[in-house]
Amino acid sequence: MEIADVRGDLSQVLLTGDEIQRRIGQLAATVDQDYQGKDLLLVGVLNGAVWTLADLARELRNDCQMDWVAISSYGAGVTSSGVLRLLKDLSADVAGRHLLVVEDIIDTGLTLSYLIENLRGRGPASLEVLTAFRKPAAARCDVAVKYVGFDIPNDFVVGYGLDYAGRYRHLRGLGVLDPAVYNR
Repeated sequence: MEIADVRGDLSQVLLTGDEIQRRIGQLAATVDQDYQGKDLLLVGVLNGAVWTLADLARELRNDCQMDWVAISSYGAGVTSSGVLRLLKDLSADVAGRHLLVVEDIIDTGLTLSYLIENLRGRGPASLEVLTAFRKPAAARCDVAVKYVGFDIPNDFVVGYGLDYAGRYRHLRGLGVLDPAVYNR
């Protein structure tokens, strides 16, 4: 579904699906170059990163594998609760592997910081981060991110994997959710 189909729920459209796809293609080309000849494991952070990881993997020319983790810090709200819960761990052994953590969005950085610390303790050969979206103004901790799709404003956004109470993930683009929607 296109972002324009729910325009009444959005106060602003930030990115179209086509803009996002072009940028994911550029990121994939860089990842291909950086990981040529390496045993790459893409680690997706559920649920939002499904879209980013799937689109990235389809654009990659090099072989790679995928695995998933799920960490919760939001519940049904619009701000992080600050309490992290590991809901699903990796299936694969990551010791000696080159890991690329794929995120949908980085805002405070707290969830990602927790995940990186957890994964580093498992002995990967390398560990880098790719995110579709980053909110620099929301950062509460410094997390090194090698690949960034777009820096965006510190607004509550939906689409391209990002949701509000389970809605809007399916949108191809990214928009700012009108506060009237979540203040009902």
